[in-house]
Amino acid sequence: MSRVNHAIKNMKFSMFFYLIFLVLQFVSRKLFLDNLGDEFMGLSSTLRSFLSFLNLAELGIGAAVGFSLYKPIFNKEYERINELISLFGHLYKKIGSFILMAGLILSAFFPVIFDDLNASLSIVYYTYYTFLLGMCLNFFFNYHILLLQADQKDYVITSSSQSINLLKIIVQCVIVYYFESIYGWITLELLYYIINSYILRKKVKEFYPWLHINQKTTNSILKSNPEIIKKVKQISFHKLGAFVTGGTDKILIFSFISIESVAFFANYEMLFSRLLQFVNTAFAGTAAGIGNLVAENNKDNINKVFWEMMSLRFYIGGIAIIVLYFVTEPFIIVWLGEKYILNNYVLSLFLTNMFIMQIRIPVDHFKDAYGLYQDVWAPVIQSLINLGSSIILLQYFDLAGILMGTTIAFSIVILMWRPYFLYKHGFKVTVWRYWKGFFILILSFVVPFYLCFLLQKHITLTNNNLWGLIVYALKITSLAFAIYTPFIYALNSGFRHVTKRLLSLIKMKK
Repeated sequence: MSRVNHAIKNMKFSMFFYLIFLVLQFVSRKLFLDNLGDEFMGLSSTLRSFLSFLNLAELGIGAAVGFSLYKPIFNKEYERINELISLFGHLYKKIGSFILMAGLILSAFFPVIFDDLNASLSIVYYTYYTFLLGMCLNFFFNYHILLLQADQKDYVITSSSQSINLLKIIVQCVIVYYFESIYGWITLELLYYIINSYILRKKVKEFYPWLHINQKTTNSILKSNPEIIKKVKQISFHKLGAFVTGGTDKILIFSFISIESVAFFANYEMLFSRLLQFVNTAFAGTAAGIGNLVAENNKDNINKVFWEMMSLRFYIGGIAIIVLYFVTEPFIIVWLGEKYILNNYVLSLFLTNMFIMQIRIPVDHFKDAYGLYQDVWAPVIQSLINLGSSIILLQYFDLAGILMGTTIAFSIVILMWRPYFLYKHGFKVTVWRYWKGFFILILSFVVPFYLCFLLQKHITLTNNNLWGLIVYALKITSLAFAIYTPFIYALNSGFRHVTKRLLSLIKMKK
């Protein structure tokens, strides 16, 4: 099966489950906020942020091994694959032990950290230990699913995990609605982690019967794979940058504003992150496909695919930004109520960061495929800029200040440095080729956005209910498609190429 067919299969599974998952997430979020309260929902988000800090101990081993798997999978070198997965498991079990111990030590300080909380400490501990167990299961038992991802079989993970997750959320809704039980909600999270871990492990055995999951790994394998250890050290810095950029926001809000504000912030974050996750999951198989493409080393094809991916990400991200800019506020009102509306500056910054996160993906995928992790100073600078500017700006702009810090860090490191680094050390051509194509893509987005901003005034939201919101959203979406599509098609050859490629695939399926 070709790279494109693998990617399409992953996309089908991902879109099916995530469309259902998205609807259920929004329904359940409303139900949980009404019945469990803003404080508990803010608490659960804060605890997850604490654990994402502990997850830094993973040090990017998964990305390093994933990069190393592309070529052996392409060449069907099963013995080498076994060695890499064994190495991965050996390292992950050590890290899992460290995270478990560090997590237990951190929990000893909860009486001080959560001294102003109305909820009992038993709820804090039960919730935290549940999340901690779920994380540790990935390190001790599920490390081998990286092979499925590198082999472009994300649909296996998606179909299994999301099916169980959907069932979990439905049962949680029933328990919360009828019993308003926080302990019942947490217990179902615990059961999900255990059942999902068992099924994923079983799936890997079915697909790769030759994989020796329990193979003992000795220090000799570590010594024979120095390139892996080198990549791990480099990626660890990038993991730090990713955490500080995305994982500290809720901790800062909890520390400097309030735990209830974490819940308000998390509502918007959930809306945008779920949509971003939906798109990224739909295209999850492309990362491994790009790894195989780079392994073939056809420079013309690599350049063509890169700009196809860039234009497609700009198109999807651009449509999403235009629609969300006008639809988010009425959606929040219908979904949760006016109480949960944040000001327009916060919305604009959320959307700006979301757009950057979308259009950065092709650069990141190709950078990873080339194994370019040696710019270890870049994530450190990104972390310092993000954290420093967020702490300063939140004093003046509250939530908006935290997001401003992220935007500043993104602009300097992600939008400016990473493309330069990829073009110099990966493509090995002048970066001005990138800026020329990037400028055209930006132009093809900014002009349609402005036109939609002018024309949107003639589209009114007639009723503040679900049906009125759907009609309004469809009108805005139609406007965005009608204006943005011809602009990007006319100005960008990459978009024309990918459009023709997708249309030809659709015709072949008929």
